[in-house]
Amino acid sequence: MTTTISAYAATSTTGPLSKTTIERREVGPHDVAFDIKFAGICHSDIHTVKGEWGKPNFPVVPGHEIAGVVTAVGSEVTKYKVGDHVGVGCFVDSCRECDNCHAGLQQYCTGTGMVGTYNAIDRDGTPTQGGYSTAIVVDENYVLRIPDSIPLDKAAPLLCAGITLFSPLRHWNAGPGKKVAVIGLGGLGHMGVKLAHAMGAHVTVLSQSLKKMEDGLRLGADEYYATADSDTFKKLAGKFDLIINTVSANLDMGLYLNLLAVDGTLVELGIPEHPMPIPVFPLASGRRSLSGSMIGGIPETQEMLDFCAEHDVTPEIEVIEASYINEAYERVLASDVRYRFVIDTSTI
Repeated sequence: MTTTISAYAATSTTGPLSKTTIERREVGPHDVAFDIKFAGICHSDIHTVKGEWGKPNFPVVPGHEIAGVVTAVGSEVTKYKVGDHVGVGCFVDSCRECDNCHAGLQQYCTGTGMVGTYNAIDRDGTPTQGGYSTAIVVDENYVLRIPDSIPLDKAAPLLCAGITLFSPLRHWNAGPGKKVAVIGLGGLGHMGVKLAHAMGAHVTVLSQSLKKMEDGLRLGADEYYATADSDTFKKLAGKFDLIINTVSANLDMGLYLNLLAVDGTLVELGIPEHPMPIPVFPLASGRRSLSGSMIGGIPETQEMLDFCAEHDVTPEIEVIEASYINEAYERVLASDVRYRFVIDTSTI
């Protein structure tokens, strides 16, 4: 028997999100049901509902930064119990059979592909609907445990913004002795600064201007430079072991690749709407690498949550009521948030 719950949904690429109701499935043997307390607003939500990443399957209830409290568990569930603090990130299932799924890299599932938390089709053939809602039912293997020391409102953005930065920082061994640059100080970038600092790396922010410099240094950056100043690229040439690009814009990649040391890597996290030309000479002249990264698997996401609890790393958030979602979208597009909007879902 399904359950009817309240939600906010997009019904077109141009209209506002509005209040509606959706159905959640009956709790199966391996399912965890939980009341959603908070849901972060990710730029990916906006890209999706505006049709910038393909045609949406309307109506779409966005939200893949979800934190809440368990209300019921299936008869076969062993990992969670009623009252636990839990979260769900960018996907709610995968094929479970391919090499990547077996390796805990469900985000790179090569079987059915990962099943997105919203705007996807679940294994029962129904559309998935996300966290701008009051409750959700998810298979226990795709649910994360939120440590008690992390408040649920601050835990929500960790399920996308947090793991999106943690995964490449871990993979490319950010830590003591490593010089890391973060391009952009927004919802993703500010988490990169906090996490890289907590890992022990020397952290530099590369931002268009110096207007957020005070914030960047407060959040853990050792240095802060404006990319609008051409001298920045001369001064920092060959300096960094790792550069993380968090902005979804078409940058002059040659300028940034030249900031890498020999064997350095630039990792793309932001996904621009249009292709970017990549000059080869800066790659060849320093045995440099250009790579990309996408969220993280379930084991690594749990590792990230535990790391954040141990090192007291949480996002800077602005909690909003659900009625403010459309205004929040406009402010995200205007880069007018420091640094992540989080919806109080009790207001839906």
